[in-house]
Parts: sequence; structure tokens; C-alpha cells
Amino acid sequence: MKKIFILTGEPSGDRLASKVISSLKKINKDIEYLSVGGENLQSLGIKSIYNLKEITYLGFTNVILNLFKINKKINQTVKTIIDFNPDILFTVDSPDFTLRVAERIKKINSKIKTIHYVAPQVWVWREGRVKKIKKFIDHILLLFKFEKKYFERENISCEFVGHPLLQNKERSKIDINQIIGKNKALISIFAGSRKSEINTLTPILLDFIKLMNETYSDMTYVFHSTKDYSHLIQSFIGKSKLNNCEVVSDDKIKFHLLQRSIFSVAKSGTVSLEICNAKIPSIILYKMSFLNFLIVKILVKTKFANIINFAANEEIIPELLQTKCNAKNIFKNVSYFLDNPDKMDEQLRKIQSVLNELKINGSSSEHASLSINKFL
Repeated sequence: MKKIFILTGEPSGDRLASKVISSLKKINKDIEYLSVGGENLQSLGIKSIYNLKEITYLGFTNVILNLFKINKKINQTVKTIIDFNPDILFTVDSPDFTLRVAERIKKINSKIKTIHYVAPQVWVWREGRVKKIKKFIDHILLLFKFEKKYFERENISCEFVGHPLLQNKERSKIDINQIIGKNKALISIFAGSRKSEINTLTPILLDFIKLMNETYSDMTYVFHSTKDYSHLIQSFIGKSKLNNCEVVSDDKIKFHLLQRSIFSVAKSGTVSLEICNAKIPSIILYKMSFLNFLIVKILVKTKFANIINFAANEEIIPELLQTKCNAKNIFKNVSYFLDNPDKMDEQLRKIQSVLNELKINGSSSEHASLSINKFL
């Protein structure tokens, strides 16, 4: 029986990995799995060697402060992978964690094939990483077509497989009117998947909702959460005494709630693609410590945080970052769109044009799983 070790570093990676592995299980049932993963991989019956929450740190300073813990986890992970002796080490996103492990694995046992999914964003910062990656990664699965040139120029084996969040799948129907009143307008809120993000952004978002309540009636705000942190968001809502906020962690329900939404306010990240694919107008936001922001400003070479904006070279989706990320600014931007439906339509038209360039024919997860299967 062949073996694959799946290595993720945060909930979004766990989610992406689960889509690919779910597809791989359909074409090859003779594979044993072990992972560092979260609830999505575990739902496929794949054991994680420790809780994913133990390695999700936001920002440079948090990483530096937790270096000892991170190195300890890397050592533990490397030892477990070597003992498991997989045919493939399948690393997903989180390059500062997953690629450090992959590099050490390749030095110890060069026979283990290393396949990385979600290429490091070398077009954003640290383009020099490409030369180093070549030494220990056998194949890279790319989410976006424009990434190929960065890796092909160094003769790195790579393949454009598309982004699974841009797949349109058949979904079971759910009557969400039982959750949200039939006549209520719905706004979807995404405060992040890390504890530090939630702690930073949720208070700001709740202050924004208080401002909204002064102007707009009959609005319901749904916080999309992972199961691990739904209680944390709920505790913030409880303290705010707002009675028109809900927290939902079930993925099937979350999808239908997003589809029913008139607008979305989301933490910058992969979830923005899902919102765009659902054809929901949106803004994105992000806030980190001042020191982290200074480091990012020095290292990052693009002017946009959002992949849609980057691909279009235009701020189609407003980006409220750092000092702009406050309740008044969020309210100003959201109310502008709500009061000008033509601007929402214009945003969605521009987004659709970009998405048409980013999508791949067929299922992204199937493309990725077929590629992995070739290495077994």
C-alpha cells in the first residue's frame, strides 16, 4: 500500500488539501494517509499527529516570539514523517512551516517525493526563494496560470491545476429561512481563521455593525467561522449585546448563507475568491501589529493584498488595511455600495472578467489529484 503524508499549516490549507484528497480517494483507494491537518482532513478519516491550532501564528513578531515552539513542532513533524516513510510528502501552503519541513525531509530521505500545493507568492515578496525551492521540491501544483513563469524560468517541475474555491459544485439544498428570517437582508462576515486575527478584527467588526444598526434596519450579520473558534466569536458578540448577529461553522450552511447575502466583509485571504465566485459584492480588511506592518512594507513588492486586484492591477475590491481598518471606514465603504447598487453590479462585472482568466476547465481538485497519483 502506498503512503502519503499531508502537511498543512493553517485551516485554509486543511480545507484545500481535503478537496484534493477527497478526489484522490476516488481514483486510488489503495493509499494510507497521515497528516498535520484540521477538521476537514479529519472528516475524511485522516488522523492528524497534533492539533493544527498549535502552529498557527499570525505575523512576524508572533513567529519570532514562538520560535522555540515552532522549531519543536518542526522536529516532531520531521521525525514522524521519517518514521511513517511515505511515498509522497504533500505540503500545502504555509511555506514558512511546510517548506522548512520538506527541506529537512529531502536531506534525510531523498526517495520521498515532495509535492507542494499553493506556490509561495514569489510575485509578492522573496522571489529569491524559487532557487532554493528547486533543491527539495519535486513538483509544484499552481493555483494561478500567471505563476508558471516564475518557476519555469528556474526549470522547476510545475503544473497549473486551478483553484478549488473557484469550482462550481452541486450542493444539497438547505432551507436557511429557519436560521435567518425570510425578510432579513443578510451580510456575511469573515473575521479570519486564526485566533489572533479573530481577536484583532472581531471588535472592529462589531463596532461597524453598531454603526450599521443606526442607519439600516432588518439586517442580519452572519460570522462565518471554523468550529474551533465559533465560541470565541460568540463570546465577543455576547459582550457587545448585539442581537442581530449569528455565528455559523457548518460548511454546508455557510455556503448557502453566503449565496443569500447581499454583501460581504472579509479578512484578506483565500476566502475572498470564494466570495467572488459566489457573485457577492465585498470589501476586504486586515490589521496587524505596527512592527509586522513595517516588515511587510519593506518586503512586499505589490500594491494590492487581494489576488483579484493584483490580477486586474486595479482596486476592484476595496482594501481596508491597517489604519484604514476601522469601524467608520468599513461602514463608509459598505454603505456606499448598499446605497449605490450600480456600483455593486460594476464590481461584480469586473470580478467575473478576472475570474474567467483564473479558472481552469474541469475540476481543479481532480487535476491536482491526478497529478499526485502519477508520482505513486
